[in-house]
Amino acid sequence: QVQLVESGGGLVQPGGSLRLSCAASGSIFSRNNMGWYRQAPGKQRELVARVTSSGVTTYYVDSVKGRFTISRDNAKNTVYLQMNSLKPEDTAVYYCKITTSLIDYWGQGTQVTVSS
Repeated sequence: QVQLVESGGGLVQPGGSLRLSCAASGSIFSRNNMGWYRQAPGKQRELVARVTSSGVTTYYVDSVKGRFTISRDNAKNTVYLQMNSLKPEDTAVYYCKITTSLIDYWGQGTQVTVSS
């Protein structure tokens, strides 16, 4: 059984920064791609960023390019999302996901609120 636990969310002013963490249990972390998603009220969940198992290749949705950075530490079974220059439209619940060949696992989410 794989469990993902996100942390690091909170309330931040526009222009501020937050670093989200997602810690995974189990032994599959280092072999699989990871992603960060978000869901704002009344909107569909969207992919924000993802990283391959090695950490070499990353992808970002256009709206966060140049502001967010995804990274992973396979020794700690943890994936990170560094979020800089935050905007009110970044407000959402952020989820991490691990993609395996058989099934995807999701975390419970962490709230990020960008407001003055």
